[in-house]
Amino acid sequence: MKRAFITGTAGFIGFHLAKLLLAEGWQVHGYDGMTDYYDVELKHRRNQMLLQDPNFAATEGMLENEDLLWSTMEAFAPDVIVHLAAQAGVRYSLENPRIYIESNIVGTFNVMEAARKLAIGHLLMASTSSVYGANEEMPFTETEKADTQLTIYAATKKANESMAHSYAHLWNIPTTMFRFFTVYGSWGRPDLALYRFVEAILDGRPIDIYNHGDMYRDFTYVEDLVRAIRLLIDTPPVRPASADDIEPGDSLSPVAPYRVVNIGNSDKVRLLDFVEAIEAELGLKAQRNYMPMQMGDVPATWADASLLKRLTGYQPQTDFRDGIAKFVTWFRDYYRK
Repeated sequence: MKRAFITGTAGFIGFHLAKLLLAEGWQVHGYDGMTDYYDVELKHRRNQMLLQDPNFAATEGMLENEDLLWSTMEAFAPDVIVHLAAQAGVRYSLENPRIYIESNIVGTFNVMEAARKLAIGHLLMASTSSVYGANEEMPFTETEKADTQLTIYAATKKANESMAHSYAHLWNIPTTMFRFFTVYGSWGRPDLALYRFVEAILDGRPIDIYNHGDMYRDFTYVEDLVRAIRLLIDTPPVRPASADDIEPGDSLSPVAPYRVVNIGNSDKVRLLDFVEAIEAELGLKAQRNYMPMQMGDVPATWADASLLKRLTGYQPQTDFRDGIAKFVTWFRDYYRK
């Protein structure tokens, strides 16, 4: 039985990935700090659902607790590590930047150290489309330079990529970094736009629409995302003999078993079209509060996911209207609305 250690299993994406692996017969050990960045009850509910499976076990702890993290990983002896836990949220990083350093830098370093000690077969870690920062040429490709991050959140994720590359080079740890693009879906985080919009519209409250609605996002349905991660688990990068062995468009490092992969729908959706799809699904009109661009935000994201397809034969493709319908069904059921 294959064994996966996943950080952040009580979180949105970690929960869905753990469910998928368990359904395939994997043994999964989750590690989550249960922080109160958003409703902890939602995290406990996700965790309780996973614990119904006898092949799942969980440890509550912070990534910064190096001793607990290491002892838990050492005892479990995983085949792969998928590091999803992080302090998320672009906007919250404006209010509390220090926590991003502690969780995303120190915590990720602790994960990498454990991977080194275990000589892990494949280390997979979450990054974000936010690392593309002020880049304007779209769709974003993994091989383009990304040095203009606009928030401390994005900066910590770019730092994670650099840290992971050095460890892959020094210790020959096969490492895949995936950059997520606006993930949404059932059991989602309450701070994400879809959740906030649905909740506000049902409650008769106005929704804030930034940059007066002139924004575009590559919305990626969570079940598509974790399917991509699952396939990438089976595709560990191999250090090339030379740079000449790297195919055009591949982000594989010439000096390490290390690769960056976009996971997105490869479809740029206008925010106002997204809002209209929510209204159509709810059968209600939103009270729209048009706002200027928020500090640190970007007007558009759009993934080139051709590398993901080349590596795995798979590409996310859920239409945002279908994804919204699934989320609304979950939301109404969960909150009895």
